[in-house]
Amino acid sequence: MTEEKTVDSNHTIHLQVAVDDKNDAKEILREVYLALEEKGYHSINQLIGYFLSGDPTYITSYNNARSLIRRIERDELLEEILREYIENNVTK
Repeated sequence: MTEEKTVDSNHTIHLQVAVDDKNDAKEILREVYLALEEKGYHSINQLIGYFLSGDPTYITSYNNARSLIRRIERDELLEEILREYIENNVTK
């Protein structure tokens, strides 16, 4: 991921994520979600806990889900979630 930052708070920070990272994020979210569901957790609550705290123990180690989710930065995972939501709910 490339990131441009400015010190002045009146400017917007511009983030760009590589295409491969988008595909990885989508697949990782899918695998982690399925692992949480299979173990009987409320997947959405667990993922929210992880995104807010950064604590990987919100994610089960079942099917290597905890290791998978730590491969990609939380902001990249959130970007994928937001992109999917907007593409499927806002732009139609």
